[in-house]
Amino acid sequence: MSVTFDFRGRHVFVAGGTSGINLGVAHAFARCGARVSVLSRSQDKVDAAVDALKQHGGDAIGFAADVRDYAGTEAALKGAQARFGNIDVLISGAAGNFPAPALGISSNGFRAVVEIDLLGTFHVLRAAHPLLTKPGASIINISAPQAFLAMEMQMHVCAAKAGVDMVTRVGALEWAAQGVRVNSVVPGPIDDTEGMARLAPTPALRQATLESVPMQRYGTKQDIANACLWLASEAASYVNGAVIPVDGGWSLGGAISMGSNMRKLLASGAP
Repeated sequence: MSVTFDFRGRHVFVAGGTSGINLGVAHAFARCGARVSVLSRSQDKVDAAVDALKQHGGDAIGFAADVRDYAGTEAALKGAQARFGNIDVLISGAAGNFPAPALGISSNGFRAVVEIDLLGTFHVLRAAHPLLTKPGASIINISAPQAFLAMEMQMHVCAAKAGVDMVTRVGALEWAAQGVRVNSVVPGPIDDTEGMARLAPTPALRQATLESVPMQRYGTKQDIANACLWLASEAASYVNGAVIPVDGGWSLGGAISMGSNMRKLLASGAP
């Protein structure tokens, strides 16, 4: 179900906004009239996303940069502000993940996930802060259940996303007096995304994941977009520092089984 909000004349910047959940969020804001800026590492993906976002009748712009690179991230944000004005809604969703036991993660692999998820989130928020509409800006970080649930095969992601949620909370404390709200959305199993393709790569794992969700369905990218639209709207003007699961109840317990299922799959030697 799509929820209708009016973001005409508003500037929405989506880091990681060229694929998956983040692109779905960008499309939702574009449909609601926003001017949308997206950022990701691949120029080809940036170009494709911008072309698709413009199909909603509004304007869009994109930048190729790596959130691990502060200077490149800052330049992209400044370029977006120069084109569309101060940023009203900032979505930080760039992320990396791969399933592996703790002893199977190299130092470089662990560092890569922490740098993309945690350092990248800090870079986006820190570089964007001078460019935000004050008062009135809304920042939404895209987190994960691994932030607060210990999960096998996910030590690197658990560490990184726990940090992201603390960045959210501290940002909410420090920037609220300026009229800037900071919140996190925590997606559950979202269908048709690279994340689920990595974490549930077989029919058996897909079915086990489905059965572990109390609502007995996969989420959609629109489910996450609806939460972001609400958080960015006046309807959520008193919501600050919240970490909101949008997961059909998965994080109430079922999510923990995913790591165990992945470990069993790896031990079985299945592809």
